[in-house]
Amino acid sequence: MLFLILFPVRGSEGLYMVNGPPQFTENTSFQRESGKNSKVFTFSKDGSLFAWCNGEQVNIVNVTSHNVLQSFDLPKTVCLEFSPKNNVLVTWQPYTTAKDGAAGTPNLQVFDVKTGKCLKSFIQKKMQNWRSANQELCSEMGKMSSTQVAVYVPGSKGAPSFVRLYQYPNFGGTQSTLANKSFFKADKATMLWNSNGRTISTFFLLVFLSKAFESTAVLVIASTEVDKTGASYYGEQTLHYIATNGESAVVQLPKNGPIYDVAWNPNATEFCVVYGFMPAKATIFNLKCDPVFDFGTGPHNAAYYSPQGHILVLAGFGNLSGQLDVWDVKNYKLIAKPQAPDSTYFAWCPDGEHIVTATCSPRLRVGNGYKIWHYSGSILYKYEVEQNAELWQVAWQPFLDGVFPAKPVRYQALPSKVPNDEPKPAQAYRPPALRNKPVTSSKLHEDEPPQNMRSHSDKALSKTALKNQRKHEAKKVAKQEARAEGNQESASALEVQNALHNIKPSVTSGDPEVDKKIKNLRKKLKAIEQLKDQAASGKQLEKNQLEKIQKEAALLKELEDLELGL
Repeated sequence: MLFLILFPVRGSEGLYMVNGPPQFTENTSFQRESGKNSKVFTFSKDGSLFAWCNGEQVNIVNVTSHNVLQSFDLPKTVCLEFSPKNNVLVTWQPYTTAKDGAAGTPNLQVFDVKTGKCLKSFIQKKMQNWRSANQELCSEMGKMSSTQVAVYVPGSKGAPSFVRLYQYPNFGGTQSTLANKSFFKADKATMLWNSNGRTISTFFLLVFLSKAFESTAVLVIASTEVDKTGASYYGEQTLHYIATNGESAVVQLPKNGPIYDVAWNPNATEFCVVYGFMPAKATIFNLKCDPVFDFGTGPHNAAYYSPQGHILVLAGFGNLSGQLDVWDVKNYKLIAKPQAPDSTYFAWCPDGEHIVTATCSPRLRVGNGYKIWHYSGSILYKYEVEQNAELWQVAWQPFLDGVFPAKPVRYQALPSKVPNDEPKPAQAYRPPALRNKPVTSSKLHEDEPPQNMRSHSDKALSKTALKNQRKHEAKKVAKQEARAEGNQESASALEVQNALHNIKPSVTSGDPEVDKKIKNLRKKLKAIEQLKDQAASGKQLEKNQLEKIQKEAALLKELEDLELGL
């Protein structure tokens, strides 16, 4: 059975509906909303209903019959969401107070889709976490016989943060806890169930509801706002795994640096993590948190599984070049490496065959438009807005799981229907004297090739072997980074280090506290020198020893500041 997949487009040119592949023509059954007043649109979870605000009212239409089911006089609505069962629509408008300073009227409304009746209204001042007042989601919990709830509570006064899993409605005492995981260094947490979980957030707690009957584990990204080691402005991040059967683990990431993205495969049995200082690593882990396949390093900061889970796209957006590495994750074979520069949006089509990349305002106000690709790298359709116009939002019509089964993976690119007019990447400048000489690499890090983490005998490695393998990889990566950082030390830092050896210990500042700090810094720097000598002699250092070496520059700077006052 063939399904027509719709593709709404919203921008300064209006709101209209496009027929998805293979047609790419405007669907005239939906009346185009002209002008710049269309503020938001959304589909129901199964794609059968479509709602939007045109600056005058909120409308709900049946996608199949095109009949308008309800209209609400809510001209300032900027957020819309259907309940999972399509029977409730939640709307949010910016909160405003009366001119005399009196409290404003409720700005979050919960409507019955069938009758149009307002079931409940709330005051929700901030747009962030506006769904937290959605009591309809809470009420639906009572209708589910197998709903797991993950609760995150941040630590305070030296106590650790923790995440606990419960089976609704049993929240009383530790005996009702399915699993518990505590950890430090967590100013905030992001939790991802291995199914389409739903999220409710409050001021003190973050509550994450699993999808009934399907979720078995949740990944927790614990983050701090500031990296106290000074290694990264992203802060510090750790990844934790918690299962409903009580198992928990820290996901060992062998490369230092931020966690850019974590994505569950829709099959719920594996997940991909993109992490580490650029060029970032990407690794697939199983439910034992063992690495299954390492994609090596590259310009990536995002991972997107196809709805069927058979294809994975590793992408590099934002300040990266827009490279898309498309992988067959069953055979771990690279399919294509197209380029989608300046993309601010990426989404898989429900059919698992097509993707869309878009450049939208206000993230980027020039070059707005979108492209529809086949995953093999071919551009099938391209649209660019008129000059001085803007594109704000595009999306695929969703469908329920199972409507589109996975098809055999295609490695040969489909014929492109759009000329390849992408500019070639600029070549690095080379002085005239070097242009006829071989190109030498100036990278601080050697790109790592992909590798299958399973043993060549296809037998699962023991836990001890995997632990030793990760430990060895961590040492290797840390050693390379330490060597690279050492090569980048400035002349001034080296001068400070040389001066350190010439300073006489008898010189004092007259302040016992300052002298004590100087003495401790010298002691730490001496220990670092000994560690560097050991590393130079070929001895493999522990992770904490490598971390000490990485702090040398900061310690030298601190010592310099103290001694300048002598």
